[in-house]
Amino acid sequence: MLAAALLAAVFALAAEPVAQPIVLLVVGAAGEAEYATNFARWAGLWEKASRDGGARFLSIGQTGTNAMTDLEQLQRVLSNEAGESAAELWLVLIGHGTFDGKEAKFNLRGPDLSAADLAEWLKPFRRPVAVINCASASSPFINKLSATNRVIIAATRSGYEQNYARFGEYISGAVADPQADLDKDGQTSLLEAFLMASRRVAEFYNTEGRLATEHALLDDNGDGLGTPADWFRGIRAMKKAKEGASADGLRAHQFHLVRSEQEQMLSSGLRARRDELELAIARLRDAKGQIKEDDYYQQLEKLVVELARLYERKEAKP
Repeated sequence: MLAAALLAAVFALAAEPVAQPIVLLVVGAAGEAEYATNFARWAGLWEKASRDGGARFLSIGQTGTNAMTDLEQLQRVLSNEAGESAAELWLVLIGHGTFDGKEAKFNLRGPDLSAADLAEWLKPFRRPVAVINCASASSPFINKLSATNRVIIAATRSGYEQNYARFGEYISGAVADPQADLDKDGQTSLLEAFLMASRRVAEFYNTEGRLATEHALLDDNGDGLGTPADWFRGIRAMKKAKEGASADGLRAHQFHLVRSEQEQMLSSGLRARRDELELAIARLRDAKGQIKEDDYYQQLEKLVVELARLYERKEAKP
């Protein structure tokens, strides 16, 4: 009975179409011509990666201003997006940021975007969401935006790291770079891009003989704390999260802007269920010490069997 139920569920998921992800890129106020040139180049890399990955690409802040401010345009675009969907929403912020000790903001032409405003606008979203804030003073966005099924990346570990951040340059180049593919599965995950970008930022400051003024963080377990790249060995965080939360990095490793051929064979429904099962297995393994051995292996077997059925169905597709 269990096997039949699993097969029925897998067949239903396999019949679902592939949902198209969206990349919403926001370029902030540059301030100086040099920064404007850099931001435009980084934006171009995101646009190319989006095109290569079959994502719908939208940008704000790259054309002349009109009757609506950039802040109003962003709010309108987000309000028009479906809150419930299997498709990933990638929100990329390229520019400068500020922090006054209480509130962090991303600098736009016209009114700025506060972390509190963005948190409010994202409340309706239950779909997979990634927010990559490449600006200085961006760390407080993690605390405001962190939630289940979200990946939040900030270029800094503190709102007081307010110098020009170079993280945006390196993650824009890494998100579709095969060299960043640490586990060699033919695609670069958002986690792998974060790790590569963080490493290249550190190399820049070391080569220049300068004190690093930015230290990026990644949060995807909903605890709002974030994890730096040097906590990872390969793609696995080696330090435990607080209060029993799962380690950061698991969900971010399931976000791929440019997917491998094998990954493209999965329907959106199958991919979403696969991701749920992989996360459940990882959390179960983390909790192994708190579960009776028989119960642990019984739960693990159930998850692994369903995962195997899912891949069998994928291989059987014409």
